[in-house]
This record gives sequence, structure tokens and C-alpha cells, in this order.
Amino acid sequence: MITTDSAARRRRLRALACGLGLALCLAGCATLPKGEQPDPRDRFERLNRSIYSFNTKLDHAVLRPVARGYVKVTPAPVRNSVHNFLDNVSYTRTIINDFLQGKFRDGGSDVARFLVNSVFGVAGLFDPASRVGLDRHHTDFGQTLGIWGVHSGPYLVLPLLGPSTVRDAVGLLPDEYMTATPYIRPSYIPWILSAFQVVDLRAGLLDSDKLLDSSYDPYVLVRSVWLQRRDYLIHGDAAPTPEEQFPDMGDDSGGAPPH
Repeated sequence: MITTDSAARRRRLRALACGLGLALCLAGCATLPKGEQPDPRDRFERLNRSIYSFNTKLDHAVLRPVARGYVKVTPAPVRNSVHNFLDNVSYTRTIINDFLQGKFRDGGSDVARFLVNSVFGVAGLFDPASRVGLDRHHTDFGQTLGIWGVHSGPYLVLPLLGPSTVRDAVGLLPDEYMTATPYIRPSYIPWILSAFQVVDLRAGLLDSDKLLDSSYDPYVLVRSVWLQRRDYLIHGDAAPTPEEQFPDMGDDSGGAPPH
């Protein structure tokens, strides 16, 4: 049965607030690496670094071991089916944002993809849509706001959720209610789906662990890769440079401002 449940939503918000509170407790001791200049895109770097440290410790203690165990004991075809199912459950978010962004061709294709995989793919466990040329897309409300001209704002690291910006963080709530997950009852099912989504996502990132672990400053690496990817998703090859997005970058970094 599908209905609304404000109590379940409040529990999710309380969990996020708890994570934020723990991260804020660490903010007072956060410092920049010796000799590093602040990045104008990252106005809250000290706080962000403390939250990144909190997230990393949680990941190494819980998420990474769980993801490794999941990959070790679960055959690849089963993992693929789980990934397909979770992607299909939330695919209405992509469809809605396609139309909000004016991508009507992608929107029509994604509606067809969702229906084909839901019906012929056994509720999304399989992906026959890709085999007939209906490619997978990924869009979200943060991208929609960017296409509408809303500035990204400073870089943020969110407790438990990871890299974001002010604009993309605002987009998380609309994205949540563009999927079926919050409306599924009984209310414990969305929590189970969310747990599987976290494990599935983390398992997909295991290959990047060695690169991060060997990096001199993993925080800077994650920030750079994430911001570049978001700019490309929104602007494509016409993505603005950091200097164009933040005209005062030259002043903050000690150089001359761009002309």
C-alpha cells in the first residue's frame, strides 16, 4: 500500500541531524594542511574537512567492510540485478528532471525505459531496455537548478551523504519525493531500500579506494573530481572555469583577478 507517513520522514531528518551534530563537534579542531591556500570554491573548508574526516572514519569502520563482504559473498549477476532494481525504483526522479530541464526526448525515452524494465525486466531486476537502445540517464534536481541558472554556491561535505554544494544540497529533498521510496508502506521498507542503496553505491566505489588511500590529500582529490563532474553534467563541454564561476578567486589565492 502506498501513502504518506510524516513520522518516517521525521526519523530520517533526525538521523541526518544527528550526523551533522557529530560532525560539528569535530569542526573546532579542523585545520588546513600546512602551506595550503584556501580554495574560493570551498568557503567552509575547515568544517568540510571535519565532516569529511567523520565520514571517512565511519566508512572505514562500517561501510567499506560491509561493501567488501557484499562483493565477496554475492555473485556479480545478483549484484547487477540488485543495482538494476534500485535504479529502477528511483528512476522516476530522472524522468521528472528530464522534463523540468526541457529534455523532452530524453524524458520520453526514459519513460519507455522505466516501463520496459518494470514490466519485462521483472520490476527492474533485469535491463532489457538497454538491449533495445533505451539508454540509462541520470539527472537530479541539483542539475535542474543549475540548468535553470542557479549558482552552485560553495562546496559542501554533508554528514553521511558526502560531497555536494549548497545548490545540490537544496535539491536533495525534492529528489527524494520524486521517487516512489518515501511513499512505500510499511515504513520500514524504505529504510531497507536505503540501506541496500548505500551498500550498492559503496560497492561500486571500491575500485577507487587505492587511489584515495595513496593520495597526498584525498579531500582535495575528491573535491576536484566531484566539482568537475558536476560542472560537466550541467554544462557539458561549455562548463565554466573556476575563475569564471568565482571572479574573486585571484584575490583569495594571492594572484591578480581574471580579466
